[in-house]
Amino acid sequence: MVDNTLINLIGHQTQLLVEMGSFAEILHWGQAIEGDLASFRQALHRPVPYGRLDTDIAMTLSPELGRGVFSSPGIEGHRNGLDWSPVFIIKEINTDKQAVKITSEDKQAGLQLITELSINNNDVIQTRHTLTNTKQDVYHVNRFANTLPLPARVNELMTYYGRWVNEFQTQRQSLIQGGYQQENRRGRTSHEHFPALVAGTAHFGELDGDVWGFHFAWSGNHRLRVDVKADGRRFMQAEVIYLPGEVMLSQGESITTPWLYGSYSNQGLNGMSQQFHAYVRNSILPSGFAKQPRPIHLNTWEGIYFDHDPKYIMDMATQSAEMGVERFIIDDGWFTGRNNDKGGLGDWFLDEKKYPDGLKPVVDHVNALGMEFGLWFEPEMINKQSHLYRQHPDWLLAIEGYEQPTGRNQYVIDLQNKDAFTYLFERLDYFLSQYNIAYIKWDMNREIVQPGHSGYAAAAKQVELYYQLLDMVREKHPKLEIESCAAGGGRIDFEVLKRTHRFWASDNNDALARQSIQRGMSYFFPPEVMGSHIGASYCHSTRRRHSVEFRGLTALFGHMGVELDPVKENKEEKQGFERYIQLHKTYRTLLHNGHTWRIPCDDKAQQVHAVISDDQSEALVLISQLAMPTYALSGMLRIPGLNDLALYRISVIDKPGNYNDIVNYQPPWTLHESQLSGVWCREIGLTMPILDPESAILIRLQRI
Repeated sequence: MVDNTLINLIGHQTQLLVEMGSFAEILHWGQAIEGDLASFRQALHRPVPYGRLDTDIAMTLSPELGRGVFSSPGIEGHRNGLDWSPVFIIKEINTDKQAVKITSEDKQAGLQLITELSINNNDVIQTRHTLTNTKQDVYHVNRFANTLPLPARVNELMTYYGRWVNEFQTQRQSLIQGGYQQENRRGRTSHEHFPALVAGTAHFGELDGDVWGFHFAWSGNHRLRVDVKADGRRFMQAEVIYLPGEVMLSQGESITTPWLYGSYSNQGLNGMSQQFHAYVRNSILPSGFAKQPRPIHLNTWEGIYFDHDPKYIMDMATQSAEMGVERFIIDDGWFTGRNNDKGGLGDWFLDEKKYPDGLKPVVDHVNALGMEFGLWFEPEMINKQSHLYRQHPDWLLAIEGYEQPTGRNQYVIDLQNKDAFTYLFERLDYFLSQYNIAYIKWDMNREIVQPGHSGYAAAAKQVELYYQLLDMVREKHPKLEIESCAAGGGRIDFEVLKRTHRFWASDNNDALARQSIQRGMSYFFPPEVMGSHIGASYCHSTRRRHSVEFRGLTALFGHMGVELDPVKENKEEKQGFERYIQLHKTYRTLLHNGHTWRIPCDDKAQQVHAVISDDQSEALVLISQLAMPTYALSGMLRIPGLNDLALYRISVIDKPGNYNDIVNYQPPWTLHESQLSGVWCREIGLTMPILDPESAILIRLQRI
């Protein structure tokens, strides 16, 4: 047993104060405090009321029913019905200034638990557990969760919901009694339940309130919950949902939870987001990635779908380069038997009928135009109408004897099948070795039903082997960039981002819908990993039409691309695409390295998004009018994040074509350059312009 001691983990502004004895308990997670912490600790001793257990019961990092914690335990399992209520005792602690590793044991149950907890200079904490079976007989793990405490003043949640073409939607709910639980059983991160949430004080906002943000970095089935105990204490829990019999540990075998990430800020959601963004840039993305300009994409999908003609595609590439595109990607439809979405998946061989001269002339043409070449794959999927399925029907991820429903006419390949796994790696490696492919769009267009291997549940193992396949591809081709796409935003999380470079946020290119999708995503991800494309005037997902100005400005604040056939577009549209491509190139260093700010509006019909440079010398502010203005006037634009004492030149960079025609006159500052101090912009602000619904105006601020 370890004597009681305090472990003080310090980030930049945040502190984790952890008490160690026979177990570990987080006493404080919030603003950093200095002083005689060991002496101050006595202020946190809890009273023990009547009518309950006679001693104080701590909320440990892995709550245990055997200690008298009546809330959701951290581990649920058994050994032939025994050892189902373990009580772990700390045996060893290894610590430094920012991390602690705790080894605990329950010798009677034959289990060892290792807990890792750390904080970094971006004020993001991460934690995970490893459970090892140390005695004979298999130990069945039913649940294995990460748990973090929350203070009693947390009484409101912001959670996620969504669906295909409507990802990353947020909602608010109170947290007074009971709690909240979110489950995803779709086999991937999912459009419906992005594994993240925010807990905070009442009415926390973008600029104010104490908030604790959580993200569970796992690309499969998961459960998130936040509970209010009967004594008022709160905690957050995140875990993989294991299917029956999925985890059986023989003696010496271990299982490790995915990482749970958290970040505290007393400056509202913007403060939390900026910490997560910095962490992604500094610790998840490849070293030096931020210094490389993110190439402008053109993806062929909405331009030609399955209709592939190499000569026509080369014409598309020529006109794409003239528009300023820097990376040209051929999407679905290039491989054997792929004329629609009913067949061909799994047959990763070039369709020689469509490409009689091979793929090399197209790749060479794209490269000669100064663009990188990219190619679409969906390696984990298979159609029954394919040579691969006819040769290897046993490669399906399925339970023999059952007929599972298809999704987009396709099934999933069992990655636990070594031959199937090897085949997929070899086919990917062939194309990446044969051609100058700088980028692949890695898609996953269906949810997983009956994830079985040899009759046993294999959902979690499927995810782990997907990671392994990515790792092998990246190791063999280290310069390759990969986009994670799953029918849009169905597989987006920190763990997959360690292996990829970009997310396709949604199959929906509708600029109005993208306003909320991109805002929801921005709470945890910086703009440079968010694929945001300018689509055609007629949106293929919603059948709405938007001006090129609204489409262009909406796509500006991400990793920009275009999704269209430039050969078919008229001159005016193409000039619009060229304008916004050039605008993005002009400002992408700022957009992809600055601090993101979501700015509250007086009118909910408007949305304001800003990026301010690290040195506060420059800013871009986008005012989007989402719907009819609520009032005849729309209030004030107040811009935080600038240097209070500095003077800024304010100019309008882009505005709707009818900007001056819809009113008697617009605010003078939007028509002529103005100068204002940073503190004026923050405290008093500028009068909002009047805009038509579904239009936007872009403002630039430069420090004088």
